[in-house]
Amino acid sequence: MAKDTITLMCASGCSPCWMVALALCEKEVEVTDYRELSYEKQEHKSAQVLAINPRGQLPAFKHGDIIVNNAMAICLYLESAFKSRGTQLIPDDIEEKAKMYQRFQEADTLRQKIGNVLFYDWMYPEEGHRSVFAVKRNSDLLSAEVQLWETYMPKTGSFLAGRNFTMADVCAFPCIAALVNYGLSQKKYPKIMSYYNDLKGKTSIAKTWPSFWINAPQGNTALKDI
Repeated sequence: MAKDTITLMCASGCSPCWMVALALCEKEVEVTDYRELSYEKQEHKSAQVLAINPRGQLPAFKHGDIIVNNAMAICLYLESAFKSRGTQLIPDDIEEKAKMYQRFQEADTLRQKIGNVLFYDWMYPEEGHRSVFAVKRNSDLLSAEVQLWETYMPKTGSFLAGRNFTMADVCAFPCIAALVNYGLSQKKYPKIMSYYNDLKGKTSIAKTWPSFWINAPQGNTALKDI
């Protein structure tokens, strides 16, 4: 097997999968074996996924004989393995690097809280296992998280961790885009909307935009009250 053969299994509309696709695009790394799978069809539990990721989760990633599965770990791996290619996603400046790592990690917290609201019914399909208190708690926790991210938005420029597009943006933008796609109030969070609008036309972002969102009906308002 060729050393640089890259296998990637993803689901469209999944923020962690988009993070990896975005990192690959920024690093100018070609995926030789790309497979878009469906959560609804339970394809993330298929033998082809389990052979790479025994947790049955997406993304599933393999570079030669090297397997990395967590999206954020894959992104860091790509920066290390292809350091001389494409965009430098981890800055040299120590202050910018510190901020980048902070926002990079916090993006996963935002992702989890978004998921707890959007996919609560999916996680608890039996009505007797659902709780109105859990729904409210999840909504309140996400509201507090989004309010915090409103304060994180850049005062100057377009990027989260300094003068350039970094790994912080790779991991945060798909989460921010999910908020907007599911109806986040533009009036309540003007700085988040400004960040979103500044970056949505970036070549790598536009190129990797999830087909699931492009083809889905418009006007989803699941997060309008956040």
